[in-house]
Amino acid sequence: MKTPTEPSESRVSALADPPWVRRLLIAAALLFLTMFLLVPIGAVFSFAFRNGPRAYLEALCTPDTISALRLTLLTVAWSVPMNLVFGLAAAWLIAKFKFPGKSLLVTIIDLPFSVSPVVAGLVIVLLFGRQSWLGSRLLDHGVQVVFAMPAMVMATIFVTFPFVAREVLPLMQAQGNHEEEAALTLGAGPWTTFFRVSLPKVRWAVFYGVILSVARAMGEFGAVSVVSGHIRGTTNTLPLHAEILYNEYNFVGAFAVASLLTLLALSTLLVKTYVEWRTHP
Repeated sequence: MKTPTEPSESRVSALADPPWVRRLLIAAALLFLTMFLLVPIGAVFSFAFRNGPRAYLEALCTPDTISALRLTLLTVAWSVPMNLVFGLAAAWLIAKFKFPGKSLLVTIIDLPFSVSPVVAGLVIVLLFGRQSWLGSRLLDHGVQVVFAMPAMVMATIFVTFPFVAREVLPLMQAQGNHEEEAALTLGAGPWTTFFRVSLPKVRWAVFYGVILSVARAMGEFGAVSVVSGHIRGTTNTLPLHAEILYNEYNFVGAFAVASLLTLLALSTLLVKTYVEWRTHP
């Protein structure tokens, strides 16, 4: 019988691998990361600073770039809190209760992973465009959805809403309902139970889902491109603005905007790493 301190067979097998095998695997991983991550990032900043730091700063300080940055952050500010509320509500409902259509709700949450963002944008145009019944009624009351901020927020919400729910749901299911049942038995109400018992246990998973939603929202291109109309200085986010500059052969400006997106992504990655460290110390 194997003693608790005796190493398992898989552990012994892993340690018994020849050193050249481990070195080969490490070299292959480093080569892959270099070719598909470090080289592209280096190319972005190399092209962005091709004409020097002054040209780089001038490209970032143009009114159109500032407007695109402002619109990107505004879209994130609208879509992520909505997804946070939906994700928490959906995860809590699925993990803590039994009801008809539970499997259908889980499938709907995963829908953006299988549907192209371009298709989602087209659906929004069909539902809220000028030629649709709902879109024409909204226009009659002075509310423009397509080719304006509301459609961009809706498209961003669609492509990002699974992240919070999918990060929180497995943790809630694994923790069970014992503490919630104890709180209810002691006289706590549903809202008190949620905010004082359920939510603190999954706070880092919630934070992690929000980080993923922010990263996805900042880089979204397909769905937003369909519903925005590409109106310079009005409905262009940073990815759309970079595409326009590149098509106009303004490579320094395009890569300067791309470098700004890269810096935002790297900042998000650092926060994500910190959250993972706190979640799994």
